[in-house]
Amino acid sequence: MNTETVTIKTAHGEMQTFVAYPDSSPSPCILVLQEAFGVNDHIKDIAIRFAKEGYLAVAPELYYRTAPPGFAGSYEDFMALKPHFSQLTPENLRSDLDAVLDWIKTNPKSIPDRIASIGYCLGGYVSFLANSLYNFKAAVSYYGSRIVQTSEEYAPKQNAPLLLVWAGKDRSVKQTHIAAISELLKTSGKNYVELVFSEAEHGFFCDARAAYHKSSAAQAWAITLAFLKEHV
Repeated sequence: MNTETVTIKTAHGEMQTFVAYPDSSPSPCILVLQEAFGVNDHIKDIAIRFAKEGYLAVAPELYYRTAPPGFAGSYEDFMALKPHFSQLTPENLRSDLDAVLDWIKTNPKSIPDRIASIGYCLGGYVSFLANSLYNFKAAVSYYGSRIVQTSEEYAPKQNAPLLLVWAGKDRSVKQTHIAAISELLKTSGKNYVELVFSEAEHGFFCDARAAYHKSSAAQAWAITLAFLKEHV
């Protein structure tokens, strides 16, 4: 397994992207979509973990319009991130993801028809959005609270099998929200799996955050790997 940081040209500038390569090649690919705090050590660690499982893992720095390369925000100052995530409109995200997917599909180390997405926090919403735009093999969203505001538009458009991972103690996502999203997916005939970890808070998968919940994170990781193995 090895890693590199590449620069991907987009319609709006150059986007630095962290890439982790598995030992085997060519490989199925997974798009690792950042938390609101950027492509920090945690997101890079996740990409490396996926590479060790045999995936070419690609983590683009979605804040490239407003933040310097390598930007990582503070877990203690969420509001400072607003100038960055406010630029991530559906139109801008689609433009960025187009560029990333073009890079993946032209990389000889990838299997271009075996791509999945996974995202955490902000990235959980981006993964949900992306699965409505592209023909992935699978998509995974961890506590993507912005899905609540966009589910009526994007739930009926989900393409690949979807794994939704929620935190039962997430103050930004109520049980009624989860039920409503589930109902939309169900009535739209979508293939989805829904997990709710009752003792976990938003951000529970990140071992650098106070919300880290070890047992929930371990279970979520095992189920995520099984889900991806089934579909990708």
